[in-house]
Amino acid sequence: MDYLRRNFLFFSFVGMFFSCGNISSDSNQNEVVKEQVQAKGQSSVVDEVSDPNILQVALGSKDHTTLVVAVQAAGIEDVLVNAGPITVFAPVNAAFAALPDGTVESLILPKNKGKLTEVLTHHAAPGTYNKKQLKKNAKKGRKIYTANNDYLDVEVKDEEIYIGGAKVLGEVATSNGYIIVIDKVLLP
Repeated sequence: MDYLRRNFLFFSFVGMFFSCGNISSDSNQNEVVKEQVQAKGQSSVVDEVSDPNILQVALGSKDHTTLVVAVQAAGIEDVLVNAGPITVFAPVNAAFAALPDGTVESLILPKNKGKLTEVLTHHAAPGTYNKKQLKKNAKKGRKIYTANNDYLDVEVKDEEIYIGGAKVLGEVATSNGYIIVIDKVLLP
């Protein structure tokens, strides 16, 4: 059953990544991209009663605006509102800004859609991994399986948790999994 659920999540996640638009940290560009992306599917349902899902939490985070614009431009909003469970390793805006000049702009080009898909799916793992579970995995020498069929190393250094070399800054429990806030973009 876990095999089917993992594959379903993986193929759902990958399939949703194949639509890519323009991404920029410039606020005017963000507004243009947001206007171009029309609400659709499960992500467009307004629910003020249930606990927030991964997408709803990310939408409300001032530290993840670049990631949100990327998710919207890629058309993967529905993946982040599905029942899950899923863990998203969410780089803060500063992580995107720290990439070499031109990296983000290059990845969002239509001709690089495959590369962008690989980068984005490298930030998601089927299952729920909070900080306690990540520490446990680190102590046992386990790696975290990602939605792009790769693995991320988990380490604890000086009481700090690192996933794929990125420092874990925090965690947010959501109705469909966890958001693990990280300080770097994970490049496969």
